[in-house]
Amino acid sequence: LTGSRISGGASAETKARRVETLATHPLFSPNFQICVTKMSTRSVQGSDSVIKPLDTIPEDKKVRVQRTQSGFDPFEKPASQVKRVHSENNACINAKTSSTGKESPKLRRHSSPSSPTSPKFGKADSYEKLEKLGEGSYATVYKGKSKVNGKLVALKVIRLQEEEGTPFTAIREASLLKGLKHSNIVLLHDIIHTKETLTLVFEYVHTDLCQYMDKHPGGLHPDNVKLFLFQLLRGLSYIHQRYILHRDLKPQNLLISDTGELKLADFGLARAKSVPNVLLGSTDYSTCLDMWGVGCIFIEMIQGVAAFPGMKDIQDQLERIFLVLGTPSEDSWPGVNSLPHFKPDRFTVYSAKKLRQAWNKLGYVDHAEELASRFLQCFPKNRLSAQAALHHEYFSNLPRGSGMSSIFTVPNVKLQTESGDSIQVCARRNSHGKAPSGTKH
Repeated sequence: LTGSRISGGASAETKARRVETLATHPLFSPNFQICVTKMSTRSVQGSDSVIKPLDTIPEDKKVRVQRTQSGFDPFEKPASQVKRVHSENNACINAKTSSTGKESPKLRRHSSPSSPTSPKFGKADSYEKLEKLGEGSYATVYKGKSKVNGKLVALKVIRLQEEEGTPFTAIREASLLKGLKHSNIVLLHDIIHTKETLTLVFEYVHTDLCQYMDKHPGGLHPDNVKLFLFQLLRGLSYIHQRYILHRDLKPQNLLISDTGELKLADFGLARAKSVPNVLLGSTDYSTCLDMWGVGCIFIEMIQGVAAFPGMKDIQDQLERIFLVLGTPSEDSWPGVNSLPHFKPDRFTVYSAKKLRQAWNKLGYVDHAEELASRFLQCFPKNRLSAQAALHHEYFSNLPRGSGMSSIFTVPNVKLQTESGDSIQVCARRNSHGKAPSGTKH
């Protein structure tokens, strides 16, 4: 009834007559219910002239009008059935018809999930805070529960300063995660914006890699290291193909589910601070930035200690890195002399070592040392990409082609039970040497 023929340029009286004419058409039957849709009013020949459609229709001629995408079909449902009809403003008059065709005088407002009183996505009161999980420089993370579907969620509540506006880190994280759907990337469910806060609602994952390694000191089960690393590379390959860098890879930002699913999280604006090219003042950021972080995490999982711990300043950090990988030169790193913070006379000249000399447990697992050495390259362009690493021989016993779904959907792929002597068992089967005692992480 709100088509161009009714709401055209005719007078209010003419339009009302047309509505009444339509209502008395044989196509319609008085046995049908009526649902009055809120219609926009418009002045006609003066500001006081307002159209009020259906007001002049006799009570016994009222009909039920339903607007659908496919058009109106009066024979779609029997008159004796009750049908809920939604209008554009979410209101509905629901009247039951009796077998005699008379309408019941009882009218009620329809209550459904779309009702204003029901919990909705995008609303602050749709989530219940259960406990505080942690607090950072600009956000607090809570464990929560959705009142919409009852699922556990993680609520990242970002405090907004009125004079500063929304932190760019939050804008970047939200904008990136909205378009990422992968089993190894944390899922962003909802975004809630109020005057005081911006809340990002994530899927809830019960722990992270840092806590997991603290719980199992001395190095993780070799099979679990492989599973975690493989999933980390899957997630990175996915975002790198979309020209996205994480830039802050560390165990705290890798979430671990109870089944062993690893998920990249915390896509903020943190700077990668311990990468050689960044420490030397390079601003040429690319995917190789994340691959250095992969190498450090790989070492920490398998060895049980941080790859380059206790670094107090840039000079100390670089010295510790060069002690293992060798002091760079123009031959090993083309262009290094032009980097702002590289002064050859300030660094001791070291020759490169085998990685197992610094982290002996790399020698206990087939192909682990070679893969780690491909990540930990001072010259950025020599670092192995995430996509290429997935096809490394180290992963030869893992399935391929699981796409974006979980690797644990593949039969016989599961997390192994961690034990204090898991790496020693592996070592006794290898000819590289005796297993060392576990070290505290």
